[in-house]
Formats: sequence, structure tokens, C-alpha cells
Amino acid sequence: MSAMVCLQHVTKEFTAGKQTVRAVDDVSLEIERGEIFGVIGYSGAGKSTLVRLINALESPTSGTVVIDGETITGRTERQLRPVRARIGFIFQQFNLLGSRTVAGNVAYPLRVARWPKERREARVAELLEFVGLSDKARQYPDQLSGGQKQRVGIARALATSPGLLLADEATSALDPETTRDVLDLLRRVNTELGVTIVVISHEMSVVSYLCDRVAVMEAGKVVEEGDVYTIFSSPQQPVTRRFIATALHDRPGPDVVQRLRERHRGRIVTFGVRDGHGSGTFLSEQFRAHRVDGSIVYGGITDIGAKPLGSLTFELVGTEVDVDALLVTMREHTDVVEYGGPLTPTDTTVDEATADAATDDDARVEVAR
Repeated sequence: MSAMVCLQHVTKEFTAGKQTVRAVDDVSLEIERGEIFGVIGYSGAGKSTLVRLINALESPTSGTVVIDGETITGRTERQLRPVRARIGFIFQQFNLLGSRTVAGNVAYPLRVARWPKERREARVAELLEFVGLSDKARQYPDQLSGGQKQRVGIARALATSPGLLLADEATSALDPETTRDVLDLLRRVNTELGVTIVVISHEMSVVSYLCDRVAVMEAGKVVEEGDVYTIFSSPQQPVTRRFIATALHDRPGPDVVQRLRERHRGRIVTFGVRDGHGSGTFLSEQFRAHRVDGSIVYGGITDIGAKPLGSLTFELVGTEVDVDALLVTMREHTDVVEYGGPLTPTDTTVDEATADAATDDDARVEVAR
């Protein structure tokens, strides 16, 4: 598999008055043909500048950008036009032309490319069927929902059959259900049409659902890169760990831990769930082997690349020796967090009647698929 995008020690600086800002700082990346690659970072990390370097809307201050085997650094505007024609772009705010119909928006890049009318109309019909909007061809953008507008944007981006598609925060203006529909459509674009996709996002949940590999940016640098499951399961950088925490929601915060300890007399422990470790079967076997009862009181598990990732928090009931032995064994296989020792009567202000009547509404088990 050859690289569709290759960045070699790319830096981009902007000058504002007497101040120079380095938006992209010595970035080297290879994005393989046919993959879905995510670039994630908080606001100001440099990810949007990076995507503008890839589609040649910005020129690097130093370094080299290669697209589909063709070096585009140092090219004139005229030389860049055929390169940009092979790159589709999906915008955060859709950027549809309000005065044109859905069909007219999709046809616009074909008109610019001087396609003949008959061929243009056939291509528009094909694309609207692909994105599920054949019945909306004569409607205008203000008659569409946000998800429908983004589908039009995807159809327009695919009009000239690009080999590379750039999606810059393409779902951040959409609700969660619509986001999932748009991501499923992008996956179809990748698998059925063979288009390489670069997804720019500040949402780790988008990257975990859609992408094969991911680069994490901070202060203009790529601080971590790899396949999505490895980055999620073994993050090396603090910024990556913060992103993952926002995506998984799998561990109780201090306030929830306090409520759990008030309601449960056993020891409250979280076990990480990774591919091959911490699964339900494995945990059940270890509980039986160590004569410990375990009840799930909190947790969250998601699938990333058909592999489980997350954690489960248990109330463990057994002798102190048996529970300690269980934790020793579990630490050999996965990460373990214990929130204090067994609860004693002086540890809580909740009386017995209140504790018995309490429910675990705050101790949810969330399993996302």
C-alpha cells in the first residue's frame, strides 16, 4: 500500500505584526492509500492549518508535502489546480449555495470543471442516490435538516471522483444520532468507493468510531500517532489521556465514588477491559478461583475496531486475604484502581435504612456499541 499523503518535516509559520506563530511545527506523517486517518487536537493545536497544507490552500514555511506521489510544495497556483481537483473537502458549516437547489450544489464543481450537461446530470443523480437524497434534488438548502445538508456536502465533495477526501470538523454541528449516520456514510465512501479520508476533529468519539489510525496534535506538533485501538488502550501523552476520558466515560469520578462507597459495604475496584484481558468470562473465572463475589456498579465498554475497550467497576465481597489475592492476579493482566478499603460504619453518614433503600441510579453501567 503506497502513501496517499506524505508530510516531511513540515512547518507553517504566520506573522502577525511583530509576532511569529508556528501553527504547524516539524510534522512528518504518512497517510496510506485507502485508509481513514484521524487528526485530533484541541482548539489551536494546528490541525486545521495542517489540512490546509494538505489541500494546498497554504504553503509550508519549510518541509515537503507529497500528494498521491506528486510533490506539491513550491508549485504555482496554476500547477496546483489539477491537484486540488483530486481532493474533496467537507466543511463544518456545510457551505452550500443557498440560491441553488440540492442538485445545483452537487453539480457546481462539475460546471466549474466544464462537464457537459448530460454527463453532469447523470453524475448528480448517481451521487444523490448514493447519499440517499434523490427525492431532495429540487429542494433548497434551507429546506433541509443539518444531516441532509452534510450529505449534500459529501455528494458535492465526491462530484469529480477525488481519491482523497478531507473532512474538517464535519460532524461538530450535528446531534449524536445524525453524526452517527454521517460517519456511516463516510465509511461507505471509503469501503465502496476506495476513497482515502482524512478526518479532522476535536472529538475522540468520532475518531474511535470511524478511523483506522490517528495522530494527536498539541501546540503544532504531532505528539502521538498509531492505530486507534493502541492509542486508546495505551495512551502515552497527557493530552491523549484527556481526549480518551471524554470519549469513554467509563470510570466514576470522586463524587460518584463517594456515593458508591456509601451504598456498598464491599471494596470498590475498577478493572480495565482490553482485548483479551478483563473480559466478562475472564473476570468470572478469577472471581470463582479466588472465592470473591463481584457485582458491577459502574462502567462503560465500547467497541473499537471490533475490540472491547473500557472498564468495569465492581463491589467485591470476600475475605480481605481473598480480595487482595484477586487484585494481585488482576494487576498482572490489566490496570486496577481501588477506591479505598472496605467501608466501616464510621466511613459513612448514611444510616442503614437509607443505605438499604438507596438505588444505584448514579452507578450506571454504560455499554456503547
